[in-house]
Amino acid sequence: MILYTRHQDFPEINAQEWNDLLKKSVSDTPFLRHEYQNTWWEHRGGGEWKDAELVLVSAREDGKLVGIAPLFVSQHDGQTALLLIGSIEISDYLDLIVPMEDHARFVTGLLDFLASSLTGSWHSLDWYNLPDSSPTLAALKAESARRGWTHHEEIYRPTPRIALNGDFDEYLERVEKKQRHEIRRKMRRAGESGRGVRWFISDMADVETEIDAFLGLMEQDQGKAGFLHEPMRNQMRAVIRSAHANGWLWLAFLEADGQRIAAALNFDYNNKLWGYNAGVNRDFMDLSPGWVLLGHILQWCCDNRRSEFDFMRGDEEYKYRFGAVNRYVMRSRLTRA
Repeated sequence: MILYTRHQDFPEINAQEWNDLLKKSVSDTPFLRHEYQNTWWEHRGGGEWKDAELVLVSAREDGKLVGIAPLFVSQHDGQTALLLIGSIEISDYLDLIVPMEDHARFVTGLLDFLASSLTGSWHSLDWYNLPDSSPTLAALKAESARRGWTHHEEIYRPTPRIALNGDFDEYLERVEKKQRHEIRRKMRRAGESGRGVRWFISDMADVETEIDAFLGLMEQDQGKAGFLHEPMRNQMRAVIRSAHANGWLWLAFLEADGQRIAAALNFDYNNKLWGYNAGVNRDFMDLSPGWVLLGHILQWCCDNRRSEFDFMRGDEEYKYRFGAVNRYVMRSRLTRA
């Protein structure tokens, strides 16, 4: 028999036990790790959810942790909704944390638990950023039919990615010919510019200085500058610190004329690189700093046998010029009768 428990705070679930279960889960992404989820909750997604109430649920069988539902309840789209912690804007992949063999019965028991223990305190379950391959999608559809609830599912965002096999030249051969020549030309031109162009992975020797350097480049984009209001800036800082402390931060810079002209914040996790955010110095656009740094990053991925580069959410044109192929994250909404 599975016993469900609602927790008041993250420390009530052991971080190592949480992350060990995640390794066996149907979805294992950096956004579902204990440290990321805890950090997101502390900052409420950069202030996105000021009135959120934590609904963190664990499930145990014979004392063994078999599932985690990291949820919160808040007003959303005119309803009191249960959402996944990390929703909506800054966590690209979300899901339940449960192994495949326990998934179906965990979902059934979870919905029974939420309906009985939170009676009247929520109207809908509205989960964003579920990977299109997640069994949670089918499970929610089946459960809604069984319970007579309304079910709606839609594509929420594309998540382009590049499959890699360890050979940079082979990867380039799969890119459309014109774009392949552009990537090579821009990397070569920057290297031969005589301006001391080089790229490097930060050793994070001075964490706060490196974070400042990254955010300074990121906010040169007008849209991103508006995004980086003070609560969101604090959230980003906390995420970067946490990723570094737990060994999955991968922050790279491109340098020219003795200064940093581009930055890429990635997560190195599960043998793939996850492209989280980036920034460029607009005074150096003649060197195509974004393209050049991304080219070096992809070459590093090949040289270091990473299986994939995941651009994560967003359909920006440059991603497809580098040969990315779409997958998707979904939104699944259940409304109680």
